[in-house]
Amino acid sequence: MKSYREELWFNVRGRRTFINITPDVEKAVAKSGVKEGLVLVNAMHITASVFINDDESGLHQDYERWLEQLAPHEPVSRYLHNRTGEDNGDAHLKRQVMGREVVVAITGGRLDFGPWEQIFYGEFDGGRRKRVLVKIIGE
Repeated sequence: MKSYREELWFNVRGRRTFINITPDVEKAVAKSGVKEGLVLVNAMHITASVFINDDESGLHQDYERWLEQLAPHEPVSRYLHNRTGEDNGDAHLKRQVMGREVVVAITGGRLDFGPWEQIFYGEFDGGRRKRVLVKIIGE
């Protein structure tokens, strides 16, 4: 069995965004040499997310609006977490809703997706460097 590990790094200037990282994961799968196996892709920060969905701008705007309704950033005083001096209590909740990681099958050396599926990095508290782990196992 082969094992391969790679980190993807992001430094988002704004507070929130969604980045399609499918091409980065595909490159890692190719580098790994794994033809049959699994890839785990997970955010290594508690205010960011990795998820699978359609790469459609209207959907991304819907996510942004929906998440802001569920856990609005303002007023920051609404979150007990922010009593620590942080202002990102909302980002922790948004991450919880969107999820930490995805696992995708690798078949024939390629990501084995359903129609329209893509992998996204969701940033909910940008402004500093953050990383995503790509771990691939298989043969």
